[in-house]
Order: sequence, then structure tokens, then C-alpha cells
Amino acid sequence: MVEEFLEYNRYEKNRSPRTIQNYADAITDFQRYFSMLDTGMTWETVDADVIRDWMEWQMNNGIAASSIDTRLSAIRSLYKFALSRGFVDKDPAHEIAGPKKSKSLPQYLREDEMNKLLDDFPWGVDYKSILARTVIMTFYETGIRCSELVGMNDNSVDFIAKQIKVLGKRNKQRLVPFGSELEAAFRKYLDVRNETFGFREEGFFLSVKGKRVSGAQVYKMVREHLRSVCTLKKCSPHVLRHTFATAMLNHNAGLENVKELLGHESVATTEIYTHTTFEQLKRVYAESHPRLG
Repeated sequence: MVEEFLEYNRYEKNRSPRTIQNYADAITDFQRYFSMLDTGMTWETVDADVIRDWMEWQMNNGIAASSIDTRLSAIRSLYKFALSRGFVDKDPAHEIAGPKKSKSLPQYLREDEMNKLLDDFPWGVDYKSILARTVIMTFYETGIRCSELVGMNDNSVDFIAKQIKVLGKRNKQRLVPFGSELEAAFRKYLDVRNETFGFREEGFFLSVKGKRVSGAQVYKMVREHLRSVCTLKKCSPHVLRHTFATAMLNHNAGLENVKELLGHESVATTEIYTHTTFEQLKRVYAESHPRLG
């Protein structure tokens, strides 16, 4: 049965050699497992509980959920083939769900890293430097998306109300507040921008060529500067959005408030940041409790 299944995938389904090998490895591993449970057990007598036990055994041995899911997929495929060819009378694998994959926590910069970048980095007084610092400060102090920043126009910024009107996902507008520090940065940036170009497009943030900045240009300037203060693998505008949300929650902003500021449709989307702040809380607990040293 197993040989015919592998031959079927190799020649009829034209699977890659790597896929065939992955199938063979998963099948061998599962067969070894159920034979260990009961030497008389066969593919025909295996039931769903045996497959679930095999999955649990893998999890207990540190196998990643994604790998377990891939192996389960191989067993599902084998049983589907075996049932269609009459090798077995039932398929015990078809209703078994794979293990839940753990969501990776969002990456973010610590507050001291952001303070080091904004306060201690040797920023120049040229337009390019002022643009980069203002862009980074805007992300950190408002949490807006890269597309929202790129889409800002001069009339998007209301200096009297201290708020930015942004166009989010599905063309949904929202107002995002900003503080005195960002207001000062905006005013300084606009002075230098207008003096540099003597004209302007509708875009608020302009590249060194006087055109509205692109997402790629913003990504590049953010990446270059974040790498000077942190060791994160990913240094993108979205990391600054994560950093904003984490900082807000760490300073007692309510989850519902952060949801509104980020422009999330559901609070469930925002809840991932509570995991981030809880991880930080656990580290503080482990480092501070006298009985855990």
C-alpha cells in the first residue's frame, strides 16, 4: 500500500523528490509509532485516537506544530489513497485537525532603544536627516501604517486640534492625535521642506527629489536607522507600529483605546499586543522576585 502510494505521487501526481521523501519519512515514523504501541496493529486497524496520540507524542518531543501538520497531511493523503484503492475500509485521519500553530509575537523596540534613536543619534541638519527623523517619530508617536503615512497631505495635519486625518484600510478615515513633541518636529520639517524646494506637491512627506515619498523609500530610511539601535531581524515601519502599541499598553492605555488608535476592526486583532506586554511582565517577574533568583 505504502509503495503504491509513493509511486502514485511520484509518477501520476508528479510530486517533487523532496515531497516524496517527506511523505515516506512521515509514514515510516507513524508506522514505527503504532507498531510500538501494539505489534499486531496494522494500517487497517489504526483508529483516530492512535493518530491523535502520535501527534501528542511528537508535541511532547518538541516537534514544531508546522512539522506535525505536514506529517499529518501525509497520513491523510495516504489514507485517502488507500480508501480509494480498497486497501482499507475506513479513513481514520480525514476528520483530525492539525495542531494550532502558535502565532509569533510582534517584534518591537524597547523604549530605551527608541529614546536612544530619537534623542542621542547624531542627526544631521540637512533635509534628508530631518525627513527621516520626522518619519520615524511619526510612526512611533501615532502608530499609523506605512501606507497611511505615505498618503498624508498637508491638509491631513491639523495643528490646532493636534490630529492627523489618515486613510486606512478599505478607505476608512480616522483621526489620530499627536503631542507637542511631534508638533514641533512637523513644524521644523515643514520649514526645511518648503525652504528646500520652494514648492510642494500635495504630499506632506517628500523625498529628496521633491516628490511624494514612496513606501519603499520610507522602508529603507526606517530600516537603516533602526538597525543603528537594535538587533531585530526585521526593521520595518510596521515594527514601529508594534512598538507604539506595546508602549501604549505598557503605560496603561486600554485595549479598546489602542484598537481605535491603530484602526483595527476588532479588538481581537489588538489582543496580540497583550501577549507581548505579558511576556515583558514575565521577564520582569523572573528578574525581580526574590525566590526566583
